[in-house]
Amino acid sequence: MELPDDEQAFLRDLVKASRQKIHHVKWVDRDGSDRLTTLTSAEAARLNAIAHRLHRSKVELLREAAHIPVAKPRSAATPAPAVEG
Repeated sequence: MELPDDEQAFLRDLVKASRQKIHHVKWVDRDGSDRLTTLTSAEAARLNAIAHRLHRSKVELLREAAHIPVAKPRSAATPAPAVEG
């Protein structure tokens, strides 16, 4: 199959994810809509770790995460922030 590298990686990741056990988390969005989030095993483990560290349930954590603003993409004219170190 002749595809660009990024498309091959995307397709490979889809196949990999479909082979994993999936996890569903039911939660209520900030607008009151019922949501069902499907997670891979790795995503579920990471969500559980974050929820445990913050002493919250997965449901609470996803509802709180719904309030995190979407990051604005940097334009070419906007320089990257300087990193000190």
